[in-house]
Parts: sequence; structure tokens; C-alpha cells
Amino acid sequence: MTKRTFDTLTDKIAFLSFREQLLFDNDEVSRILFEYEVNEQESRAIMDLLDSYRVKLDRQEPVSHGQFESGIYSIVPHLNGDYHFCEMLTKAFCDDGRWKEVFPALYGGLAKYKKWDE
Repeated sequence: MTKRTFDTLTDKIAFLSFREQLLFDNDEVSRILFEYEVNEQESRAIMDLLDSYRVKLDRQEPVSHGQFESGIYSIVPHLNGDYHFCEMLTKAFCDDGRWKEVFPALYGGLAKYKKWDE
């Protein structure tokens, strides 16, 4: 089942309870978080990171997907180097209407997402 390890039974129960909620929600974001074994605290920290990128974009500060991905890896160390996770999750949030300005700013310039650049 899970590759994650837990220091306490309470931590494992919290992780499993969050995964149960993700299964119940059954949307694209939840499926990605479930598949990549992200816990609730990590999920919240990712949303905080997305909020910070929204603020940067509002201030017209430069952003890059590399910088964003480094932020994700510091939140979810077991995904270090998995840029696919960062890209898929950000796109899923965008498609869901959440942080919809962040995905095109970070990944819209990539050839496979050229429509975001228009």
C-alpha cells in the first residue's frame, strides 16, 4: 500500500483518514494527492505555496517553474525531483478554478501548453 513510514500510530491514522477523504472527494486534485501519497499537512503547505505565488504574480514579480518545484520538494521531500507531480497538480488546481493564474505563469510557456501563452 503506502511507501511512507510513520513515527506513531496517530500519524498513520491521520494519514489514512486524509486519504479516505481524498477518495471521497474524488476530484483530479484529490486523485493526484492520493497517488503521490501527500499527507494533509503537506497538502496545506502546497496550497500556502500556491497562495504565495498568486501574491508574487499580483505584484508582477518574476516566477519560474524551477523555483516553484524546489518549493514543492521542500514541502514533500519524498517527491524530490518529480517535476511531473508539480506540473500535474498545478494544472489540476487550475482546471478546478483554483490558483488558475499560477499554472499558465509557471508552465504556459512550455510547448505542450502553448495555448496558455496566447
